[in-house]
Amino acid sequence: MYFLGIDLGSSSIKLSVLDAESGTTISSVSVPDFEMEIVAPQHGWAEQDPENWWQYIKNGIGLLKTKRNTDISKIAGIGIAYQMHGLVLTDENLNVIRPSVIWCDSRAAQIGNSIYNSIGALKCQEQILGSPGNFTASKLKWVKDNQPELFEKAKYMMLPGDYIAAKLTGVAQTSTSGLSEAALWNFPEGRLATEILDAMGVSKDIIPEIVPNFGNQAQINAQVATELGLNPNVKITYRAGDQPNNALSLNVLKPGEIATTAGTSAVVYAVSQSDIYDANNRINTFLHVNNAPDDKHNGVMLCINGSGILYQWLRKIMSADRPELISYETLNAEAAKAQPGSKGLRFYPFGNGVERIFNNKEATSGIQNLNFNIHSSPQLVRAACEGIVFAMNYGFDVMKSIGAGGDIVRAGKANLFLSPVFREIFANTTQTTVELYNTSGAEGAARGAAYGYGYYASLDQAFEKLECLERIEPNSALTAQYAEIYNEWKININIQE
Repeated sequence: MYFLGIDLGSSSIKLSVLDAESGTTISSVSVPDFEMEIVAPQHGWAEQDPENWWQYIKNGIGLLKTKRNTDISKIAGIGIAYQMHGLVLTDENLNVIRPSVIWCDSRAAQIGNSIYNSIGALKCQEQILGSPGNFTASKLKWVKDNQPELFEKAKYMMLPGDYIAAKLTGVAQTSTSGLSEAALWNFPEGRLATEILDAMGVSKDIIPEIVPNFGNQAQINAQVATELGLNPNVKITYRAGDQPNNALSLNVLKPGEIATTAGTSAVVYAVSQSDIYDANNRINTFLHVNNAPDDKHNGVMLCINGSGILYQWLRKIMSADRPELISYETLNAEAAKAQPGSKGLRFYPFGNGVERIFNNKEATSGIQNLNFNIHSSPQLVRAACEGIVFAMNYGFDVMKSIGAGGDIVRAGKANLFLSPVFREIFANTTQTTVELYNTSGAEGAARGAAYGYGYYASLDQAFEKLECLERIEPNSALTAQYAEIYNEWKININIQE
């Protein structure tokens, strides 16, 4: 029996097929061949066409069948992980009304602040553990205020993964954790935060059926099953935002455990059994995938928007907009040629929208102390890696101050964690042990689907075959050196009010 995991990112979409009996991934693909475009019609905007996501996923399933020789008729359940905080609006026939306003779009930040102030800071923090900020609820209000003719056509508000599930099944649904990611979950009372909808003047009817993260959510549409070559009995049995799912894929499920990733954005995600929040809204709390009414599990998350997208930008710049000329492996090798501190060069990776760690203000991005005579590509790339980690550590300090910390951090051996230099900077700046695993978001979604289907009796059983590949311990000499560099970097952050 096989299970398909789909990981819908903003740069690419990954699909993995898990053989549940052996507990191993038998095939994986990534689509498209190029990085997906993020359209920015105006400064601070970021949109993608959900129909493109669906077409790429169909192409990916076809590749599993043809290029990977996978018998996809054996797939029994599908798990979907997706880029968080995006807004997809459809009509009653699930036709998309406008492009998706995705996670890094900044246009609704002020709307979120207005809702926060109108309800009251303390009341918001007690109910949704933060501010509506720049999350999905605020983006929904932006469409209502600025594109009323489109808003009138909207029957359902969904998150990106909900839309893909709806295309597979013909049923509009969302999840409890998805609503928490949208700033639409009342944590103390365990229900839809109608208070936020009321403050926005939006009817709760726009929220589709609410389902748990795991379980038999809906069966595939017969016509879609025939088109894709899937078994007509396939069910959607798991869905979650990409960061809760990344934690799941690393078996980060218990209080005190921490996951991290450095893809397009950089994230540190800690599990807690408390409804904790930061009074300044610099970090965020969501329902974790294994939350239950009688067994609370939250995910406390910090996010830095400019991570892998900064590495992507460097690659384009250094190869004269022909990224095929320089690989990410080449960038990693360049960074290794420079010493810690990058000869005084400092990088501030805040170039992808407003940053949550600055309470949705925009920090000045850029390079500091550049000297044309002593700095070259090794220092530039290493300074970028240092800047990304320093920004992550800035938020990690906030997490620890409210009781969401730990000494061991798990990561997939992927994206920036493929770089030995990046791993060294991370372990010694955060002063944590980094454990690397050979897993991915798509594989985690497949394991989640197998558990949601009922193939595995427990999540512990689902992750029995997960093995640690490598441990990176902090080095006392380097921790002292990086502490000095980090403190110098930190005092020069410029936040725009």
